[in-house]
Amino acid sequence: MVEKILVVDDEPEIADLVELYLNGENYVVRKFYSATEAMNCINEEELDLAILDVMMPDISGLQICKEIRKNNTYPVIMLTAKSEELDKITGLTLGADDYITKPFLPLELVARVKAQLRRYKRYNNTDKNNEDIIVHGELTINIRTHECMMNDERLNLTPTEFSILRILCQRKGEVISSEDLFHEIWGDEYYSKASNTITVHIRHLREKMKDSFESPKYIKTVWGCGYKIEG
Repeated sequence: MVEKILVVDDEPEIADLVELYLNGENYVVRKFYSATEAMNCINEEELDLAILDVMMPDISGLQICKEIRKNNTYPVIMLTAKSEELDKITGLTLGADDYITKPFLPLELVARVKAQLRRYKRYNNTDKNNEDIIVHGELTINIRTHECMMNDERLNLTPTEFSILRILCQRKGEVISSEDLFHEIWGDEYYSKASNTITVHIRHLREKMKDSFESPKYIKTVWGCGYKIEG
């Protein structure tokens, strides 16, 4: 099945260039220089991804993104100018999946499109009732094969690191103490070392996931209680 991509930019030279490169990758492109016309396409056609310019003269790309998210889950990539840092944050808050700053290399945009479509397909093809697969944001865990993918890249985890991440993902939203994690992985052995042992493994996990200690996106520390992954 050929993917259909919406491109909205009031600068014809940019929209035409994006269309050219996407057509070169065999994508079907629905291109609009007007946000009003694009809104009709959003409501009438099944799309696989949208590329939206933030600054449009009639309706902003942010508003289009908001409209898309009312009924659709396909990826949205925002095109922004260097000075529009606040718009990037707003776009991500409204449901955009990625953004790219103008001027950009067309091949970089194509690479971003491919990455977003791969991630979206993997998420939607996952059987939600299949307990062997856990999907959380950009993270996919296969319990049966002991594989963990993040941003389309395999994480090289030790069995212990994998077990910790699996437990936290299976119990999303719960705060799990070091002792509980230790018991679930090793039983009652060496109970007195539980806290330090888990702390070390959590640190290694964060490093491999490139997850900030100060502002973690995934594994969060609840001081005095344990760890959790937000639901």
